[in-house]
Amino acid sequence: MRISAMESSTGSTTGTSAGGRRQATRQKLYEAAVTLIAEQGFSATTVEEIAERAGVAKGTVYYNFASKNDLFEELLRHGVGLLTASLREAAETTEARGGTRVEALDAMIRAGLVFIDRYPAFTQLYVAELWRTNRTWQSTLMVVRQEAVAVVEKVLAEGVERGELSAEIDVPLTAAALVGMVLVAALDWQSFQRERSLDDVHSALSLLLRGRVSGH
Repeated sequence: MRISAMESSTGSTTGTSAGGRRQATRQKLYEAAVTLIAEQGFSATTVEEIAERAGVAKGTVYYNFASKNDLFEELLRHGVGLLTASLREAAETTEARGGTRVEALDAMIRAGLVFIDRYPAFTQLYVAELWRTNRTWQSTLMVVRQEAVAVVEKVLAEGVERGELSAEIDVPLTAAALVGMVLVAALDWQSFQRERSLDDVHSALSLLLRGRVSGH
């Protein structure tokens, strides 16, 4: 799983900078860590295994991260940051073309599904860690989760302000519910309904968003 696939390389004609090389190394470590932890769990995964999978020396791991915990915390921050960026881009693109806030929410649902389809191992780890309260990175996870939810909250609030959505909706809870709906539905799709296309899953969730489940 390439957690960095959504990021573009800036490159240069004079070669990769030291900062660029370090970032590339960190990306290798993110990828190795998320794959191994998805396969065998956090506790069973060692720094030595992460280094071996990434193709670097063990000391390189400690050069970039203080500990395995620090590596995993930064991995969570990085991955959720990518998700947040994709949600924000979907909303801004819809706004730029004059779309409604409901259309923006629909575009964000699709962006979430695309992200999860691209990074299923990371998404599984993220969802699992949300419910563990004994981790040292729990506070960080709550912060980055709220950053993602806040993007949805903003669009919902704008929809209420413009009269597109009911003023009675609970914006924070609805935003969290929409993010949760996409995460859970996508993981169910990935695990049990792989015969369905992304378009098919998006269409089903779009009906939920638009309040048409009852057929009205």
